[in-house]
Amino acid sequence: MSSISQACCSIPPVVSKGYEPKGEYTTLNGLKTYVTGPESATEAILLIYDIFGFFPQTIQGADILATSPRRKYRVFMPDFFEGKSADISWYPPTTEEQTQNLTTFFSTQAVPPKTLARIPGIVNEANKTATSGTGYAKWAIVGHCWGGKIASLSAGKDNAIFQAAVQCHPAMVDPADAAEVTVPMALLASGDEPAEDVAAYQANLKVPNHVETFASQIHGWMAARSNLEDGEVRKEYERGYKDSAELFGGAPVKAGV
Repeated sequence: MSSISQACCSIPPVVSKGYEPKGEYTTLNGLKTYVTGPESATEAILLIYDIFGFFPQTIQGADILATSPRRKYRVFMPDFFEGKSADISWYPPTTEEQTQNLTTFFSTQAVPPKTLARIPGIVNEANKTATSGTGYAKWAIVGHCWGGKIASLSAGKDNAIFQAAVQCHPAMVDPADAAEVTVPMALLASGDEPAEDVAAYQANLKVPNHVETFASQIHGWMAARSNLEDGEVRKEYERGYKDSAELFGGAPVKAGV
């Protein structure tokens, strides 16, 4: 797992609607978890979904990451919200009720310390399923939206698990977090993330990194809010996952990674 390059890299065909998941659900450390990718894979990815939980676009993304052209991964996406994800109709909020619903959700469900505390247990249980009998040789973490914050914090100074990290249209971008990151990091921003925060985050990174803004895309274009029936969205969705796959696939350096 290393870096992004301009090298040609393909991903499985993206389905605009009616996607059929390739993985299955199991329980890991008490959490329902979507698992996809070859059982024989020797490397793994922890995927942190956005606030809307298990959505077809996010599940398809997990399946794409599991079938990188260069390597095969076992991908694990736990339900940290335990069936109580946010309603997609709340975002972006247009009423006082929707605003209150989101505020309550972020203060009770999408609480980073609560999630971070559960990750070691998830990884430990997942390692027990590896066919090697000794766990997965390498782990990476990918986070969408709120999950981008989790990926950033998980790659910090106390990180003893992950060898690479990717943030997709991350929420709560904090340049102070970047200074603590210890592994190669990619940040794929939408046009909705504050450009000054993204630039400051990259400036504070002390590790190989790839930071790119997909200016035509909305917050959530690689996850639940992606309208894959729109040609431009689909193209950028594919490009985002291609970049992520190349980071993990050991491609030559692009823009510093």
